[in-house]
Amino acid sequence: MIVRGFKIPLFNINLSGLHPGESRTVIDNIFNITLVENPGIAFGIDPGESLKDLILILTILTCVGFLAYILFAKRADIKSKIAIALILGGAVGNLFDRIFYGVIYNYAPLFQGNVVDFLDIRIFRFFLFNNIHGNYVFNFADISILSGVFLLIYLIVSSRRKSGADELVPQVVENNEDTN
Repeated sequence: MIVRGFKIPLFNINLSGLHPGESRTVIDNIFNITLVENPGIAFGIDPGESLKDLILILTILTCVGFLAYILFAKRADIKSKIAIALILGGAVGNLFDRIFYGVIYNYAPLFQGNVVDFLDIRIFRFFLFNNIHGNYVFNFADISILSGVFLLIYLIVSSRRKSGADELVPQVVENNEDTN
């Protein structure tokens, strides 16, 4: 809301934010605050108006599923719960934008708003997305989701490596016992 701006007349607060597409430099040629209203998914990927409701429904179902996992998965280790909590927190943040921002800023009905993205790290454009055209502006919710996904992938890969290594040890020992 700080980036987009808001008014609270009761307390005489009027914070003027950026207009869509407007940008303010924080670190020259590296980091800007750029307001982008994202109708689609992460990094400004817009699958089209026809899929907007599907994205909303999938986001709600994902949030409910992850919340249920955190609440009911008693045996899950804390690292897995942290990864899921990061994904859930980011999804809820973006869901809040989709549900309420259209009404708050008077441009869309309830559940039809856009996600507000504003972190514009230009160095990513150069290294990662040099040949791809589009907006690469994101928000803290996107960072949370990606961090949770990367942590979850790491936990899965490291768990598989451990279980694979454990299976090899008994076979080597059994082979040594057989030769004696």
